[in-house]
Amino acid sequence: MPISAVCVDASFVVALVTSEAHSARALAMWAEWMREDVEVVSPMLLRYEVTSALRRKAVRGVMSSQDARRSLKEALSLDIELLDPLHLSLRAFDLAARLDQPATYDAHYLALAEMAGAELWTADQRLCRAAQHVDLAIRWLGSP
Repeated sequence: MPISAVCVDASFVVALVTSEAHSARALAMWAEWMREDVEVVSPMLLRYEVTSALRRKAVRGVMSSQDARRSLKEALSLDIELLDPLHLSLRAFDLAARLDQPATYDAHYLALAEMAGAELWTADQRLCRAAQHVDLAIRWLGSP
């Protein structure tokens, strides 16, 4: 059965627009989704997290500031619908508590995926491990 929507987190988008361990898989998944007209969604905080991650790469010398800015422009131009449904933060709060996480950033992606009935795609293996005992559809880019 074809999927109609997926949720992506900041780690997925950063892998998509920069050279990372799982960039090839991110690019392949993105191309497949675009070909199959899959709706890609994310919470509004995606913009802020991607901006921050790319700035960190520039500060650490992983990439030049110019390349980071170019990657940010590319990330911001992706066909991702940014959503902020009512009660998203409340659900994220509850999920973070259930996962014993002190912050709710990752939980916002999980909550949106749950609300949208979509898989969450991430390059964050730590998030996948933390969420493995929760009945949510989460996919790590490093999985076969």
